[in-house]
Amino acid sequence: MLTKLADANLSKIAAKAAVPAYDRASLTAGILHFGIGNFHRAHQAVYLDDLFNEGRDHDWAIVGAGVLPSDKALKDKLQRQDYLTTVVEQEAGKSEARVTGAMIDYVEPGDTAAIIARLADPAIRIVSLTITEGGYYIDPASGRFDPEHADMRHDAEDPDAPKTVFGLILAGLKARRAAGIAPFTVMSCDNIPGNGHVTENAVAGLAERIDTELADWIRAEVAFPNGMVDRITPATGKREIDILSDEFGIDDAWPVFCEDFRQWVLEDRFPAGRPALERAGVTFVEDVAPYELMKIRILNGGHATIAYPAAMMDIHFVHEAMENDLVRGFLQKVERDEIIPCVPPVPDTDLDDYYALIERRFSNPKIGDTVARLALDGSNRQPKFILPSTADRLKEGRSITGLALVSALWCRYCAGTSDSGHDIPPNDASHARLKEAALKAKDDPDAFLALEDIFGAVGRSPLFRETFATHLSSLWTHGTADTLRRYLQE
Repeated sequence: MLTKLADANLSKIAAKAAVPAYDRASLTAGILHFGIGNFHRAHQAVYLDDLFNEGRDHDWAIVGAGVLPSDKALKDKLQRQDYLTTVVEQEAGKSEARVTGAMIDYVEPGDTAAIIARLADPAIRIVSLTITEGGYYIDPASGRFDPEHADMRHDAEDPDAPKTVFGLILAGLKARRAAGIAPFTVMSCDNIPGNGHVTENAVAGLAERIDTELADWIRAEVAFPNGMVDRITPATGKREIDILSDEFGIDDAWPVFCEDFRQWVLEDRFPAGRPALERAGVTFVEDVAPYELMKIRILNGGHATIAYPAAMMDIHFVHEAMENDLVRGFLQKVERDEIIPCVPPVPDTDLDDYYALIERRFSNPKIGDTVARLALDGSNRQPKFILPSTADRLKEGRSITGLALVSALWCRYCAGTSDSGHDIPPNDASHARLKEAALKAKDDPDAFLALEDIFGAVGRSPLFRETFATHLSSLWTHGTADTLRRYLQE
């Protein structure tokens, strides 16, 4: 018999899964988080749940907030189960469930006044974000904030009715400043190099279009710590909901499945205070950049490396891609020959050991991560996860054969059909533009590299253009499998 996830049923659920050891009624809000998706609930919320289970820092509970129409559906699901989430941690030999209770409320998406009021509340001392790489209004090629984006122009022209996360944060900071309340810390939890700096540039950059004094105050008084976050967390679908009900007997409208591994490295810049997250396993450092670069280049770059050849060969799950000798061999060769040599040393870390860990994590057969998830949003992910390694190697005069093949595979994927002729569903906000350029690139490879906002100077490199064109021609003529074989034999 299924037990519905709710506060009233936690004593029953305790026989099937770990449940909060604290009185949730004792929690009060200290963090407002934008983007209560799967990753946040498998990561930040879990760290806080661990801390609360120690009997500590109960004034740092989470209030959720969102700005997208889809946020309303998630809010409704979570509200019906008292904002509890079942997190299922899976490895090859085990599957364990726990219920987390760190979230206590969710501001109605679209209720701008209510969100700003929460942001102005002195109890809120951290505002955190998990809004994906594409949510920061940055130019992909330059990595700089784009103040001319239509959403940014809207918020600059009508700052009292903002549409974006950054417009809301700015309105909240403005209200606190006017009331003489110390600003909150803004903490990005997204996979972006220098995510704290990027977030600061978005908030202060928008402010500069509205009130330069406010912008100066933000840059001087508001902390934007950089951080590296890591936990493989697939999307939730019927498969995950059915596993939870069949194996654990829990009725959760939107559970989270993830791997056992998790990591969080943070700069310790929280002038308004912070929970004692180091007790839950967070590593606080003076400089996150080495850890961040390692993770983004090796793990996220590795995801991009296997996503497109796997998709072209109609492979559904990531662990199945790792069971394919060609895909796994491609990942190993690109990582060892071209990506890892460009990653600077990381304190107390052996990069070869780190890569071996990544291989094991990608090979996890229980987690059910999909190739389609890895292939999502390539127009934002390629410039962050692949092209920086390519640019570094070009500057140093090193080979970019494997990295150029990764980009050629993405181009071939964007044409919209796999090698077998199966349609590839749209998987990018820029899908139409990418598909048009990718189809033209079949005859003229420069048509894809002309996407200047994505490729930038890399796309103008004669060596990269030539290598990319050779790979793309092979992919169209010989297919993915044969092209990978040729590369691996070089």
